[in-house]
Amino acid sequence: MNVKSAARLSLFLLMAPLLVWLIGLIILPHADMFAISLRERVALRTYEFSFANYAEFFTEPLYWRTFARTAIMSTVATAVTLLISFPVSYYIAKMLRGRLKAFLFLLCLVPFWVSELVRTFGWMILLRESGVFSNLLQWMGLAEGPIEMLYNDATIMVGLVYTSMLFMVVPLVTTLDSLDDAQVEAGYDLGGNAFSVLRTIIIPHAMPGIVSGCIVVFMLTLGNYLTPVLLGGKDSLWFTAQIYTQFITRFNWELGAAFGFLLLGLSSLIVWSGLKLSRQTLTETMG
Repeated sequence: MNVKSAARLSLFLLMAPLLVWLIGLIILPHADMFAISLRERVALRTYEFSFANYAEFFTEPLYWRTFARTAIMSTVATAVTLLISFPVSYYIAKMLRGRLKAFLFLLCLVPFWVSELVRTFGWMILLRESGVFSNLLQWMGLAEGPIEMLYNDATIMVGLVYTSMLFMVVPLVTTLDSLDDAQVEAGYDLGGNAFSVLRTIIIPHAMPGIVSGCIVVFMLTLGNYLTPVLLGGKDSLWFTAQIYTQFITRFNWELGAAFGFLLLGLSSLIVWSGLKLSRQTLTETMG
């Protein structure tokens, strides 16, 4: 065996676990689910090829309205997460040094030491009618009786931002940490103000971190199930809850599979649009 053949074999052996993971856990299950979404049950254990499941989505207002609502709220949650995370990330990356920097970054990680279910239940304890905030408002004389803060869009938004904030902070801190302080100082020396330096120097440099963070946060938010259902209640109208209902409650795997692929298509479209608008490539964003 010559050197070239040995190199190819080594590359294949290194790539084999990744290929097995991609084919066995991603490509094959998705291909099977897509095939299920294209069949219609006409009798017991009898199916025929059909686009009826996708047609039902567009003809039933509840389905496509829930789909649109999920997309809009996920986009808003991503934008709010970015607005909150950017100054926090800049402060950690550029304003702090040494142990204090590491300590503050560690504080951002602490909530994620427990599962998403536990974090969501924590918000339910704070916001429920007999929770901490309701009792505090009554004690301060700002409320005459118990206040129910759960089961509304604002609460869902708080939960979504809280559960995904770390995934925005990490890429932003990593990107901003590589920004040379001399560039920022040069911007001020040339007569720029805080806004112009932010617009022309800091944001362009941080754009790969912004795009990658937004992609991850949007996809996690769009596919979130626990937070919208627990904080929003049975009337949360979140699309993943519709998918769960079709698969688990109604045993309608055909319609559930169609819903899953519609959600996959939406997330792919938003990611592609974000990359085009920001003039980034996937390689630049993830690299």
